[in-house]
Amino acid sequence: MTALTARPRGRSGLLASRLTILLFLAPALFMFVLFVLVPVAQAAHYSFYDWTGLGPLDKFVGLDNYAAALGSDTFRTAVSNNLLLVALSLLVQIPFSLGLAVLLNRRFTGRALFRLIFFLPYVISEAITGVIFRLLLQPDAVIDSGMKGVGAGGLIQDWLGDPTFVMITLFIIISWKYFGFHLIILLAGLQGIPREIEEAAFIDGAGRWQAFRYVTLPLLGPTIRVSVFLSIIGALQLFDLVFVITGGGPITMGASGATVDASGTMALDMFKTGFTNQSMGAGSAVAVLLFVFCFVVALGYQRLVLRRDVEGALTTNG
Repeated sequence: MTALTARPRGRSGLLASRLTILLFLAPALFMFVLFVLVPVAQAAHYSFYDWTGLGPLDKFVGLDNYAAALGSDTFRTAVSNNLLLVALSLLVQIPFSLGLAVLLNRRFTGRALFRLIFFLPYVISEAITGVIFRLLLQPDAVIDSGMKGVGAGGLIQDWLGDPTFVMITLFIIISWKYFGFHLIILLAGLQGIPREIEEAAFIDGAGRWQAFRYVTLPLLGPTIRVSVFLSIIGALQLFDLVFVITGGGPITMGASGATVDASGTMALDMFKTGFTNQSMGAGSAVAVLLFVFCFVVALGYQRLVLRRDVEGALTTNG
């Protein structure tokens, strides 16, 4: 009799716990649906119309907006710029952040101050960062004057006005702005690795580089993979810094002879198409393409790279 009565109580307790979880999740789910899923659905709906953002949706054009976006030199240039930033971030920004994290993980005087200095650029807003660097990089401004003062005047470039150099300039600014974020993530991962493991490697005769290569780096792998994922998604969605510093300029010629923005990104192309050109239907198509691009990259990265980290964290009973 006791066993028979205990089972319904267990089911009711399980139902109550699930209901409690649902009640706690409901506000977050409501906000997610309202501010993420609904705008995505609206953008997908608008992308099938030739619409200025005002008036009724009465001019259905089907996939014409997508064909126009994929066939335009502006969008292709924006995609190539985003991919360039992704590649440079993975090849330069992440290794640089990892090297600094390894140095700052050691004990030395002033370590906390250096951590604060390196993390400080990330705290500054993108708008302020963009305005500051736009002023610094003007011709004959602070950067040019400083280089002339130290005898490096021959290295001066048209930092923001040269189509072949503007993306490198933007990448340097982006790296200065965001490397502190990756530094803190990697430093947290390093501090989570017990020092006894590295010390055991030293006792077994391993050098400092061997201990880092074969002990520290594999244990830091999950943290590095998360940092790489955030860097890729951030580079694909980059908008604010480019908008403030260059506005997509300078203007150059595309493959078909049309004018394109030399420093444009997919997010900036979406903004200009929708708001500057007052073509919300075409801008929504670019937004959907950007969403699909990021979604495929994120899903593929999760399945191919992050999956083993998630599977390694799961345990089963029995």
